[in-house]
Amino acid sequence: MDSYVLGIIGCGAIGSDVARAADAMEDISTIYLYDIKPEKAEELSWHLTKSKVADFDTWLPHVDIVFEAASHEAVKQYAEKVIRAGKDLIIMSIGGLLDEELRQRLEDRARETRSKIYLPSGAVCGIDGLKAARTAEVDEVTLVTTKSPASLDKKLDRRTIIFEGSAGEAVKALPKNVNVAACLALAGIGFERTRVKVVADPVVKHNSHKVLAHGKFGRLRAEVENLPNPHNPSSSYLASLSAVATLRRAMEPIQIGA
Repeated sequence: MDSYVLGIIGCGAIGSDVARAADAMEDISTIYLYDIKPEKAEELSWHLTKSKVADFDTWLPHVDIVFEAASHEAVKQYAEKVIRAGKDLIIMSIGGLLDEELRQRLEDRARETRSKIYLPSGAVCGIDGLKAARTAEVDEVTLVTTKSPASLDKKLDRRTIIFEGSAGEAVKALPKNVNVAACLALAGIGFERTRVKVVADPVVKHNSHKVLAHGKFGRLRAEVENLPNPHNPSSSYLASLSAVATLRRAMEPIQIGA
């Protein structure tokens, strides 16, 4: 059995969940950890058996797969280096790919190096259906995200629409809350045509994402109510599970889904 070496950029809730899951995977022999705050990587490393803490440039030549869970800025700083080195890359901060020139450079370089770039679906459902529908014609895609005011850094006592516009505008306006919108836009009809509505509701107990789409294929409606991450209540647990599933998929010979 071939073994893989994994590098992780960002040791927050999702990066930590992926590291813990990878630590239990027989296919992974070593996990390199990097965080802009070294103490976070060191603390996480104490809970793992296969991990090493080192600077990104130190471990990049030695890894097979890089998992990013840091920030949009980290995508801009590290993604091209990863692909130029011929490594596979999993990007959680998908909003960092709003930059069309960066996306094109990554795609072009990945073709040259035969690297793969994986974008997990995160805390949303319906991505496979939308990808399939896109092969014909999709007329409209709308994402409705509902969160508590606190999770959006708001103090409100009634249901309020705090954003309505394109996915591209959403990424700029709410960079910490719209990686789902970015993933949906890239899977479907693009950042400008994908519509996003973000609602703050003091009554809701769980974040929810509703995807609505229609076109030649018919109509699609997918909705998920997310439980919070046990290690970070501001993050959805499904986002971490999606990240772990994507890591497994990157190593598996059989690929499931559109």
